[in-house]
Amino acid sequence: MEIPKNNRMLEIFFRLLKGECVSIKKFAEEYNVSAKSISRDIAEIRNFLAEHRELLNNAELVYSYKMKAYLLNNDELLKNKELFSIVKILLGCRALNKNEILNIISKLKKFTTVSDRAIMDNLIYKEIYHYHEVKSSCPSVIDNLWRIIQAIETRNIISITYYKMNLDEVKHKIIPVSIMFCEYYFYLIAYKFDSTEKKAIYFRIDRITSIINHRESFPDGYDFDEGELREKNQFMFPGENVKIMFEFSGLSVQAILDRLPTAKIIKKVGNTNIIEAEVNYGRGLIMYLMSQGSWIKVLQPKRLIDDIKKECQMMLEKYST
Repeated sequence: MEIPKNNRMLEIFFRLLKGECVSIKKFAEEYNVSAKSISRDIAEIRNFLAEHRELLNNAELVYSYKMKAYLLNNDELLKNKELFSIVKILLGCRALNKNEILNIISKLKKFTTVSDRAIMDNLIYKEIYHYHEVKSSCPSVIDNLWRIIQAIETRNIISITYYKMNLDEVKHKIIPVSIMFCEYYFYLIAYKFDSTEKKAIYFRIDRITSIINHRESFPDGYDFDEGELREKNQFMFPGENVKIMFEFSGLSVQAILDRLPTAKIIKKVGNTNIIEAEVNYGRGLIMYLMSQGSWIKVLQPKRLIDDIKKECQMMLEKYST
């Protein structure tokens, strides 16, 4: 394979690979040569790319009339709109500390063009300046994630030191099977090592302060269906799957359908929608339904109605004095 010949041509080629724009006029001034010489270099690079498309993922040299410069058009480069979407998701989840976020964004920007990087910086700099990560008990969520991922991959039993909701410190020897993300937090799905009951338990990864990998491996039979969990448990509280029915009279029924993937409208009466869904029954479900206030009235099952009534009564008692 013949590569561009002279140092000047190599410099142009490598700058294009890095996503920079190449102006014939500026390069001619920089190397103190004629514009025709740079044009010949550009032509040779274009021929090289045409002959070796498979090596550079069908990259081609194109001219931007707006920037009056050449740039490399490559499907493998992230487009500005794609990068912007990814960065907004990262900033919105708030799961990583500021240094980790800045490091990831900096690396992502290398996969886009120089002009797009400048646009991106202008679009997100205020959000980065005011970024506040979710408070964590561990030094690095990313480090915890990677150690757990490796344990899952090698099927190793681990011991963790963990802070519960009430900040009590506990230790668990567990079988790690999966990692999920939900509303600001990464969760480890695991089974207790010494339990004969295969009941999944959830640990927030930001509350894990230490991880010990044991040499012993766990046997087959501990697979976990992340897809079913994401479909039926939106609140990361363990519980059994149940079918619920409720009335919704709020402004956006689509928001309810988006929040509960199994939800479907079975009837509509005026401005009220009767919704049915199969969900994981737990504290998180009760908290979510109550967050909708008077817009929601639960119809089934009875125990969910009773639990919500009980919660409402306890709330009223707090305001009775």
